[in-house]
Amino acid sequence: MIPQEIMQEIRRIQIRTNKIVNDIFTGQYESVFKGQGMEFHEVREYVPGDEIRAIDWNVTARTGVPHVKLLAEERELTVMLVVDASGSGRFGSVRRFKNELAAELCAVLAISAIKNNDKVGLIVFTDDVELYVPPSKGRRHVLRVIREILYFQPKGRKTNITGALHFLNGVTRRRTVTFLVSDFMANDYESALRVANKRHDVVAVCVSDPRESHLPDVGLLSVRDAETERETLVNTSNPAIRQEYAKAAAKRVADRDAILRRTRVDSIRVRTDRPYVDELYRFFRMREKRFVV
Repeated sequence: MIPQEIMQEIRRIQIRTNKIVNDIFTGQYESVFKGQGMEFHEVREYVPGDEIRAIDWNVTARTGVPHVKLLAEERELTVMLVVDASGSGRFGSVRRFKNELAAELCAVLAISAIKNNDKVGLIVFTDDVELYVPPSKGRRHVLRVIREILYFQPKGRKTNITGALHFLNGVTRRRTVTFLVSDFMANDYESALRVANKRHDVVAVCVSDPRESHLPDVGLLSVRDAETERETLVNTSNPAIRQEYAKAAAKRVADRDAILRRTRVDSIRVRTDRPYVDELYRFFRMREKRFVV
């Protein structure tokens, strides 16, 4: 039985995200993603004017004559929400926890997809994939997805992005629009992200909190790592310690951004102390300029 407060939270998020979708993103979702889902149709011989990147090198090598792949637009899209439920998501110093922000943003994306008659699926992961909801359509289904994101109690604490992406590739046969929602406090996921983005349209939703980049000057502070449960006593009154903390945080973000650039993965960057609508709107406008103009 789901607690009444969770049901109220689901209803609150449904009402708010419906308004956001109707007021801001109506039409933008379709123009940005419709037509970007393509599937293989056939090959033919290359003719002058064809794009070089469309060449099928396997067929070309086998026949000795350049051939290109012809793609057909899929009639519907599948949106996969791949959500990090590791321990570091249960942190927030301002308005809400990171995992609460992630849940509401996922609701906006899911409702946008359902309104455009697309399928929505869900993968929840920690150091292992803990929940898989196969893609489907309809209002009841999207409410289930929102409920699972809010109410699911993970067993693991750590983060394995590589494992989640491998699972995604194993359960999806066709190209999807995949939103990878995480704080990206993980290692060794670049190769898996590159492979996944070649097969799918992957968008990284980077969730953060301001206290992850700067420590306040509040004296001695007991800090616990949510994923390892290791506790450390930190003297935040020491300027050198605060500077070192900020430096390490900036490097972590810079490393993540470099990985996203190298793998050509677009990103939406949201923080617990800022409205996420502005970032979503920026993302949609950026995609419109790339694909529509």
